[in-house]
Amino acid sequence: MYSQTKKKIATHDNIPKTPYNTIDDITEDSPNTHLCSSHCCFFCIMKEPNITLRRTKTSIYFKEMPLTDNQEHVLVLSGLWNIAMTQPNDPEFPSLGIFNCMAKLINKGTKNTTWLHKNQNIYIPYYAAHIIGSYTMNKQEFAQIAVQSGVIPPLLELLSGKMSWVEQRVSVRALGHLASYNSTFKSVAEFETEIVKLTMNLASTCLEKIYVEFVSKKRRVEYHRNLMTRGVGDLEMENLKVEKWTSQLQCWSIYLLNCFACKDKSLNLICKKKFLNDLCDMWGGLINQTSSAGVGLIRILCYNNMGRKKIAESPKVINFLCKLSRSCDDWQYLGIECLVLLLKDVNTRYKVIDFDVVSCLVDLIELRSLGDKLNVGDTIIKVLLLEHCNDCKLKSNGQKVVDLKDRREKERLMCDEKLEEKRVIVRLMKKQGNHIFSLGRVEEALLKYCEALDICPLRFRNERMVLYSNKAQCNLLLKNVDSAISDSTRALCLSNPTNMHGKSLWRRSQAYDMKGMAKESLMDCMMLVNGFVKSNDENKRVKVPYHVVRMICKQMDATWLFATARLKSKVIHNVVVENTCDIEGDEIENESKYEELPYDHKKVMMMEKTSFMPGLSTIMEEPFDAKEGERRKMERARRRLKRHSRIANYER
Repeated sequence: MYSQTKKKIATHDNIPKTPYNTIDDITEDSPNTHLCSSHCCFFCIMKEPNITLRRTKTSIYFKEMPLTDNQEHVLVLSGLWNIAMTQPNDPEFPSLGIFNCMAKLINKGTKNTTWLHKNQNIYIPYYAAHIIGSYTMNKQEFAQIAVQSGVIPPLLELLSGKMSWVEQRVSVRALGHLASYNSTFKSVAEFETEIVKLTMNLASTCLEKIYVEFVSKKRRVEYHRNLMTRGVGDLEMENLKVEKWTSQLQCWSIYLLNCFACKDKSLNLICKKKFLNDLCDMWGGLINQTSSAGVGLIRILCYNNMGRKKIAESPKVINFLCKLSRSCDDWQYLGIECLVLLLKDVNTRYKVIDFDVVSCLVDLIELRSLGDKLNVGDTIIKVLLLEHCNDCKLKSNGQKVVDLKDRREKERLMCDEKLEEKRVIVRLMKKQGNHIFSLGRVEEALLKYCEALDICPLRFRNERMVLYSNKAQCNLLLKNVDSAISDSTRALCLSNPTNMHGKSLWRRSQAYDMKGMAKESLMDCMMLVNGFVKSNDENKRVKVPYHVVRMICKQMDATWLFATARLKSKVIHNVVVENTCDIEGDEIENESKYEELPYDHKKVMMMEKTSFMPGLSTIMEEPFDAKEGERRKMERARRRLKRHSRIANYER
């Protein structure tokens, strides 16, 4: 490691004291570089050619660093963080006492407020916790050294909120890595109740907390901004970073809870109804796509008897799983798997049947593969038949599965000539349905498509896909939203590859939009755009229809990470303003209220005054400023006068 970075180490005299400088930012060829007179300069130690001497000096430096007060410490930690991030498997620093050093620095920062606010020491706990997390990310032996060095208590101090959410983010990351190894989990589990309670609260409240403390503020905490942008970014980068970091904070908190749930620890806390409901709103989403977020923890709980029992008693969780199983989300299979596990369990089967679980899974019975999962539909059929056979009441959805199974057996005995004859009849009926639809007789066309589906052999998946998609369009026009979603889902299950039929995606996206299901509508639109990209050549410019872009813009705003937090903050602010008016006895006009609010709050409140219509008509355009409008009117008037004068001169 040192041979690669030796030329990038210089003396501290020519280094600006800023938190975003790292060792890699400084070169030996920098101007005005000269030998350092300090005997304990970290950068001089790194340039020591004798490996044994350098290791000895480094070990001494790590021991003395927490005991001294030096402006160089922030720059050293920034450099160590950069090395830990780029070379987390290098054993050099972990073997020389870096974990003990970082633990003492965190302790010093949480207990000595005077020292923390001196120079740039405010950055030290963040970098120290980040270094611990980076070195324990891949290597179990490093995690063991870290635990023996006593890093868990100081990390807990940061997790409890002794500083800010920025330090909570890196502390929960480090604790998650320590809890992921069997050899170090026992040490983490010694603080089980405290960690689980803090992490649950953090996962549930971090969005609102960060929105209030950072996002909505006109003047943000300076050292948070510097950490996010590394000193080279602007407001746009800050906004992008805060969304990414907040999503990571929530997802890493869930990951830490996963470590306890996998070992059946603290399930009585994690399975509380309120927290299970909160998990439904925790989405890795477009920002943190590699994390399954809330549904990942729900899936783990579904493998436990207590977890299944508590989930079956939560209508919100069941509804969330049903929506996920019929979406184009990357974690669609997790939703299906959770529902299957609930139906297999005798103790939870009849609790979830009362919800829409069976009808939801019936739409997926013709699904062949989903990612690397094969025969998904067959698995669902087996579970639904198990439920149907044990249910004393003959349910219509269960009967559909039985009919489908019988129909498959009959078609296997049919000859090819008979099957082709049916295909010709189906195509003729589809054309008739299309003609009737073009005449505006939507209900008649719907009936015709249903008749065609009844006789269409199951092996002709493409024909069935088109018929279901046409049915979805009819139901959409007839405002049968649930039926439109069901038919579109069946069409997408029949498509090859799965979930890639463009018209069905768009129709289901519209149906989801009409039901106010913004996330599901957005995912369908994103999958539709993905289809456009794949269908075009690499050298050609991708053209996405305007209506799709318009829908994406609408749903992106509705699914913004802080959308719910913004709404809650606005409601609280309104209550405060109204109470203030009552106490003082003053009548405050609506517009004056808006002037007192931050921009985001003002925008939401102004939108409330507009009457919304369902569907795409709810998309709003930003109103231009009144003065700008007057200026444009004057410009148009001047252009008209000039045009009239030119015409008059020409006629003369």
